[in-house]
Amino acid sequence: MNLAANLVDSARRFGDRPAVRSGDQTWTYTDLDEQSARVAGFLRAREIQPGDRVGLQLPNLLQFPAIYYGILRVGAVVVPMNPLLKEREVDYYLGDSGASLLFDEPSALLPGHTPSYELTERSNDDTAVILYTSGTTGRPKGAELTHFNLARNAEVNVTTLLHLTSDDVVIGCLPLFHSFGQTAAMNSAFAVGASLSLVPKFDPGKVLEIIERDRVTVFQGVPTMYSALLNHPDREKTDLSSIRLCVSGGAPMPVELLHGFEEATGAMILEGYGLSETSPIASFNHPDRPRKPGSIGTALSGVEMKLVNVSEGVGEIAIKGENIMKGYWGNPAATTEAIRDGWFHTGDLAKQDEDGYFYIVDRKKDLIIRGGLNVYPREVEEVLYEHPAVAEAAVIGVPHESLGEEVAAAVALKPGMTAEPGELSAFVKERIAAYKYPRKIWLVDELPKTATGKILRREVQPPL
Repeated sequence: MNLAANLVDSARRFGDRPAVRSGDQTWTYTDLDEQSARVAGFLRAREIQPGDRVGLQLPNLLQFPAIYYGILRVGAVVVPMNPLLKEREVDYYLGDSGASLLFDEPSALLPGHTPSYELTERSNDDTAVILYTSGTTGRPKGAELTHFNLARNAEVNVTTLLHLTSDDVVIGCLPLFHSFGQTAAMNSAFAVGASLSLVPKFDPGKVLEIIERDRVTVFQGVPTMYSALLNHPDREKTDLSSIRLCVSGGAPMPVELLHGFEEATGAMILEGYGLSETSPIASFNHPDRPRKPGSIGTALSGVEMKLVNVSEGVGEIAIKGENIMKGYWGNPAATTEAIRDGWFHTGDLAKQDEDGYFYIVDRKKDLIIRGGLNVYPREVEEVLYEHPAVAEAAVIGVPHESLGEEVAAAVALKPGMTAEPGELSAFVKERIAAYKYPRKIWLVDELPKTATGKILRREVQPPL
């Protein structure tokens, strides 16, 4: 099999239909297939062989899927990279993966290059993509995802979660260099002949325009994107009636935000969970089962999930199944540590209810231990989000001479709203146990985020 068959098959079936849009440009499936074949022709002329690694460092432009599938077409391995990476970071990705070539300019699609339509056959277990983890726990590691991992994860997403058809329009706000954007948006849309509307850089006003212009039916994003859209001044005058389904992942969505967005748009949000190492989707609130706001749902078809090392109802999520990576590229020690007896140990802490639904509590690394008592930042953040003035919040532990750690929080307020740190601290204190509320709160214009919009707790620093 070859993951690029997603595109090739859809080009055969839906050639004249729009495959991908960006700004005022639209490529049909025939156009995209041809551009992909031109990339394949270029690579074959450069004698790129099956299994060779090729870097791809572009934002969400038309050229991204063309190059991505062109690399796969010749049997090579895609190494996606964030365009914002600095030179030393790019050098690390290229050096660690052994990539022999890097596409970092949209002009890489040379019109004069002869298309090579041949699809190199690969085995299910051959590596298709090396996705470097965000490095939240150290230096990035390259998760090897196979053709089967990615094709199957997209198939399950299409058939059991999104129920996508060729009539759907999916908006690509999520970076395609990230696993969420690749699987849930690009690979899923192209598998069924749907249309993908790309957003090169997330801007809530622009996204609202695109939703109305392209009649977007499926919106996918991380919680900070939902918050930005909900609080944007143009939201109420934008026609969002075409949206039939919303998907949230990448970070836990505050329940207050979920309810607020659904009430404002009339579209249902399905919250799920996954990691780069799991292709990425592992669990979801399925559309044909009861939905539980605040939960990441239950395991996907072909996937098992359980909690290990459970203490007081909280344990680490372990995952097994069709979506688990082959391993970390060139790092057998890290692979052995992460995958034990076939189970991938995520480092994420969760609870499980009587119906089998999982609820993320926090990452093991983010746990705050205050005077010997465990404080989970997400629980405190949920309460902060209930305050009407709070747009974003990040709870961290700061050193304390006698307690070891004290609970602290950085808060960004909604436009036009006001609140004092003392008021916010008192608001939380009234709603959770006394040892959990943040004694120190400071206001910021915005919180640091990853390229996908996840709040970066590790980069939040209290003012001096």
